[in-house]
Amino acid sequence: MRAARLLSLVLLLQNRGRLTADELARELGVSTRTVYRDIDSLSSAGIPVYGDAGHRGGYQLLDGYRTRLTGLHADEAESLFLAGMPGAADDLGLGEVLAAAELKLTAALPAPLRDRAGRIRERFHLDAVGWYREQDSPPALVALAEAVWNQRRIRVRYRRWAEPQEVERELDPYGLVLKAGVWYLVAAVDGTVRTYRVSSILCLEVREDGFERPDGFDLMAHWQDYLAAYDARRLRLQASVRIAPALFAALPDHLDAVLVRAVEASAGPPDGDGWVLATVPLESVDLAVPTLLSLGPDIEVLAPEELRRKVAETAAAVLDRYRPTGRAGAGDLSSSPADTVASRARAARTAKP
Repeated sequence: MRAARLLSLVLLLQNRGRLTADELARELGVSTRTVYRDIDSLSSAGIPVYGDAGHRGGYQLLDGYRTRLTGLHADEAESLFLAGMPGAADDLGLGEVLAAAELKLTAALPAPLRDRAGRIRERFHLDAVGWYREQDSPPALVALAEAVWNQRRIRVRYRRWAEPQEVERELDPYGLVLKAGVWYLVAAVDGTVRTYRVSSILCLEVREDGFERPDGFDLMAHWQDYLAAYDARRLRLQASVRIAPALFAALPDHLDAVLVRAVEASAGPPDGDGWVLATVPLESVDLAVPTLLSLGPDIEVLAPEELRRKVAETAAAVLDRYRPTGRAGAGDLSSSPADTVASRARAARTAKP
């Protein structure tokens, strides 16, 4: 452990030039006092490292000195596929390993390529988590990753939506997928491959017995098939709608990509006012109402009638909630265009199906 830290210290100085003891301590995750001791050890071993005092001081290597001890350990090499996703590497317990691997790779590069790698890091950053979300970091993730890598069978207690909500399963873990900041486990139960949200695993036991991973199993291909099947199961309601031109152009800002593709594929030619008829797949009437109302007055539901009526009822209820009731300073909405909408909505609510 200490030998690896000493090598990392040398590589940091080699790659970045002069660094203070505090900067080295932060990079290595140790105390400043430990850095002082490591510098003394390196000097005693003949490594030409020296320090300058003062505000602009710090430690650096003698000009021209380069170490060639840059061989990657197996776990460092395995971590490199996560080089663009440091958050994912940390979740899997590979953060320090990945940092060491990157240091060694950078040290092994010729000076021009080393500078280029630094410029890329300074200018490009991958943040795979969706807006308004935080990275999902379940407690069981590290142990689960080890079971996946070592092909160890696991026993889990899992929380699901259906009854009974808590179930126990014995699984063969095939792989882990990070989707929009959320971790999922792809595993086989009784020979059937299923998907589990890692944060819903309440208890995890890694067994000693292993399992045989199927020859040719392609995690990426399986995940794409799973997403397609999931959307087919989820989007069971087909709604016929009219969409105003401004909203039609802005749909990618408001709806999931799969919904946008369906609308664009089914859209007919614009009418005289530029509105288009299209079909949008939705989950259910109850779940569709807030989605459609969030699009404002630039979309009209034509069918099914149950959905159209539910949207009208909800719009009327919202308008009733905000209707003035004689409070001081409240405006009169009785003559507003919204009143006409409310009247139509109440008529739709009382009409027979």
